[in-house]
Amino acid sequence: MMRETFLLFLLFCSLIESSASKNTIKDHLQRGSSLSVDDSSDVIRSPDNTYTCGFYGFQSNAYWFAIWFTNSKERTAVWTANRNTPVNGRGSKMTFRRNGAMVLTDVDGMVVWETNTTSTDVDRAVLLNTGNLVLQNQKGQILWQSFDYPTDTLLPSQTLTKRKSLISALRRGSFEPGYFVLSYNSINVLILTYDSPETTVLYWPSPDPGFNVWSYGRTSYNSSRIAFFDDFGVFRSSDRWQFNASDMGFGIRRRLTMDYDGNLRIYSLNDSTGLWSISWQAIAQPCNVLGICGRNGICDNGVLQSECSCPPHHQQTNPTDVSQGCTPTFNTTCSNSTKFGFLEMPNTDYYGFDLNSIDAFLPTSFDACKDMCLRNCRCIAFSYRLTGEGLCFIKNALFNGFRSPNFPGSIYLKVPVDMETSESVSVLTSSNATCVEVVTVMLGSPSMYEPSETKVKWVYLYSFAIAIGVAEAFVMLLGWWLFYRKNALLTSLEEGYRMVSSQFRGFTYQELVKATQNFKVEIGRGGSGTVYKGILEDERVVAVKRLGDVSEGGEFWAEVSTIGKINHMNLVRMWGFCSHKRYKLLVYEYVENLSLAHRLFSTTFLQWKERFKVAVGIAKGLAYLHHECLEWVIHCDVKPENILLDESFEAKIADFGLAKLTQRGGQNSEFTRIRGTKGYMAPEWASNLPITAKVDVYSYGVVVLEMARGIRLSNIVVQEGEEEETELMRFLRVAKTKLQGEEMESWIEEIIDSRLGGLFSMKQAAKLVEIGVSCVEEDRNKRPTMDSVVHDLIDCESE
Repeated sequence: MMRETFLLFLLFCSLIESSASKNTIKDHLQRGSSLSVDDSSDVIRSPDNTYTCGFYGFQSNAYWFAIWFTNSKERTAVWTANRNTPVNGRGSKMTFRRNGAMVLTDVDGMVVWETNTTSTDVDRAVLLNTGNLVLQNQKGQILWQSFDYPTDTLLPSQTLTKRKSLISALRRGSFEPGYFVLSYNSINVLILTYDSPETTVLYWPSPDPGFNVWSYGRTSYNSSRIAFFDDFGVFRSSDRWQFNASDMGFGIRRRLTMDYDGNLRIYSLNDSTGLWSISWQAIAQPCNVLGICGRNGICDNGVLQSECSCPPHHQQTNPTDVSQGCTPTFNTTCSNSTKFGFLEMPNTDYYGFDLNSIDAFLPTSFDACKDMCLRNCRCIAFSYRLTGEGLCFIKNALFNGFRSPNFPGSIYLKVPVDMETSESVSVLTSSNATCVEVVTVMLGSPSMYEPSETKVKWVYLYSFAIAIGVAEAFVMLLGWWLFYRKNALLTSLEEGYRMVSSQFRGFTYQELVKATQNFKVEIGRGGSGTVYKGILEDERVVAVKRLGDVSEGGEFWAEVSTIGKINHMNLVRMWGFCSHKRYKLLVYEYVENLSLAHRLFSTTFLQWKERFKVAVGIAKGLAYLHHECLEWVIHCDVKPENILLDESFEAKIADFGLAKLTQRGGQNSEFTRIRGTKGYMAPEWASNLPITAKVDVYSYGVVVLEMARGIRLSNIVVQEGEEEETELMRFLRVAKTKLQGEEMESWIEEIIDSRLGGLFSMKQAAKLVEIGVSCVEEDRNKRPTMDSVVHDLIDCESE
């Protein structure tokens, strides 16, 4: 009995030890070891467990090597190595090589990021309690540290110097660098700037580049340019700028972050809930962040929150990203045939970009200001305000827009005359740069404006005065009603100020029923759903796909919005979506020339020139999905039926991204069931291996070989005395010997589609077959990437 008890005890201890060793978190990384993206527990922790370092993924197949707060609810990241270049969620590694460098490699072995420590005696990588990832030698000296390469966050004990800056994320939930920057300027003062590809503008502590530093309690005489954030919650800078967290004191975990909305904030962590609270921010009024609404956009401090909107006759450039601003729906080119007028936007202004900056503060009449803008082809609007004397600012660009009831002026937007509204009492038009014509729009009947040669018709004046009084009372009541009913406000301003987009948007179910005539004309059917032809109200011809089993609610919206942002000439454009009860529909552009299957396996077959062009187009589209999208997309069902051809026989890949909608079980989950079409599916589907972009490479290989042969390679071939095999397997058996031999040219002539009558390029045909064979290698690591396929095909394209 004692012996049995002892054996059970030993077994129990061994199980505990095994479990503990399996789940041990690394406290450092030695030379020759690595961290893998495939194992979420393969991380480094700081000794006090405050910080974790490893692979961070919040999009389906995009991962970053990052440092984050261990106990924050949202795993808040404070540093990323590969901020611009996420790696694949399968097979990527961070390796501490024996030459002393930490190297981040993608699934295909490509180096994405590395430290510059190959010539040092670095011994180990350690994550300190401060959140600093360091490389040390055997003496403990730091030879490299993440603190020297901040992203958007400064941690306590981390310094900000003249060679460092904090750069915001581009948008919420993104690591991609944005446009808002905290840094030292050339006169040693710490500032916030909006630095986009179009413009750079200072907005804090003052939007004036020549601001008096002394009036803001700063000094420009200290050239050390260093700032420090301590554990007590105090920030100090060499320019004498200092601020404190509202919860000053030790024992609270904090971070200083340059947020995506352009505000600089201190956040404090609640250990019990894992949530963050703002304990200080630089800018109280969001609309004081210049550039926040992008070109032409207007920041409006509404009743509930600040919002971005577009001026009249403008639409959002990107419906999912207001920071990209608005685009005019009219031609702004100045020509002799175009007559321009103005639309007033009350209590609105755009900061900067004044064409008359030298004399802008000289007193100017309203009419003179209008004339200046009309006579200058570069002027697209003018600002006029009365502050005792009239001030005129004519604009050549509209950035940093804001609307406030306290602003004593208006922006007058320059538009073609036919876009003028009846609310404008006076409209100026211009046929050229020197001639000015005044067009008057009358309110009421013409007789009210006719001069009387005898006496004034008082009845008209009294009637007019009463009408004005009634109108004022009505406006006051309407204003009160709109003030407390924001939804009504948005509706009433819909024609003038709503953000309209002809690009990706949500459709109502009724719109799509009407467009498709109650789903009358079916043009395709597949595993993911049925496709119907439709015509929208704006007369665009579209293809509406009614999906089968898809994710629900917010996840569906998140996925389709990501797909909707993908835009490439070799991908079918998605115009929008509809989520109505159990119905999930996607709206695509309509592609005229049907599918590659119709044009390859029928009597109306493609000639060689079109085939090679299609092969290049498919490769470019897949390369874009695999290598250029921020959130990578694996198609999982590349086949001739999913390759559409436009009027010029340009290939457009359809149904990309649908695997995410129909297969996803969770943020980091693998595909839950096999997706694809027999004959085009890579072997790893059946082998239960992790799915990577190489499954698309395999399918592409089958497709291009079918384009060369002109037949379905998935067809079963049975020869006498032999087992069943597919056309593809028989073809590959022969190809692997012929491609290396001297008889390759004659063999190529034999296998190319006989319907072409020998009219094809030998060099292109050989290259296409060679690529196709390499793409269908059983070992996925031997298959090329789509990027390399594109390069190889382009070299032959001019043949």
